[in-house]
Amino acid sequence: MEKRIELESRGMKADQIKDLILDNCRSGGTIEGLTSDFIKLEKLSMNGVCLTSLKNFPALVSLKKLELSDNRISSGLQHLTGCTNLKSLTLSNNNIKDFESLEPLKELKNLQTLDLFHCKVTSLDNYRDKVFQLLPHIKFLDGLDRNEQEDQESSGEEEDDVSENDDDDDDDEDDEEVGDDDADDGVVQINSDDSGRSKNELGFLQNPEYISYLSC
Repeated sequence: MEKRIELESRGMKADQIKDLILDNCRSGGTIEGLTSDFIKLEKLSMNGVCLTSLKNFPALVSLKKLELSDNRISSGLQHLTGCTNLKSLTLSNNNIKDFESLEPLKELKNLQTLDLFHCKVTSLDNYRDKVFQLLPHIKFLDGLDRNEQEDQESSGEEEDDVSENDDDDDDDEDDEEVGDDDADDGVVQINSDDSGRSKNELGFLQNPEYISYLSC
C-alpha cells in the first residue's frame, strides 16, 4: 500500500493531494503509509485492499468521502472518528455483523450517507429502522432515505462518472494508436485503469449472485 500511495501521489506532496485512489492494492491487513499529513485529502478509496483492521487510520480532517468496499473489516470504526468532516462512508461487502459495530459512527456528526450492502448486519430484523435510530444524523442508507427514496445526488454523480469514463475510453483508444506507432521503436505503452467504483454500486452489489473477487 505504501508504494501505491507513492505512485498515486505522482510526485506531489501529501499536503497537496485531494483525491487518492488505492483500489485493489494489497495491504498487510492494516493501514500502511497513510498519515495525517494528507491535510487536504477529500476523497479516499481503498476498495478491495484486504483490510482487516482500521487501526492507525489517521485523522484526515478534510476527508469527505471514504470508500472501503470489499474488505474484511468487522469492527474498529472508532478509528475513523478523527475524520470529523466525513459525509459519505461506503463499507459494502465487509464483515460487519451487528449494530454495536456501528456505534462509533455516532461521533461522525457530518456523516450523511452510509452504504452497507452485503454486510451481514443488513439481514438483521428491522435493519434500516435500527440504523436510522442509532445514527439519526444520516440521510441515506444503502442509497435510500428513511422513506426509501433514492439518493438523487448520488445518481447524478454516477451519471457524471459514466460520462467521464466514456471520455477516458476515447482517450485510451487514442493512446493505443500512439502505442502502436511507438512499438517499432521498442516502446510499449501500458494503459491502466485504477478508477474507483461508484458509491452505491447498485447494479453490481445488489446482484444476489454477487461473488467477491478478492483473493485475500
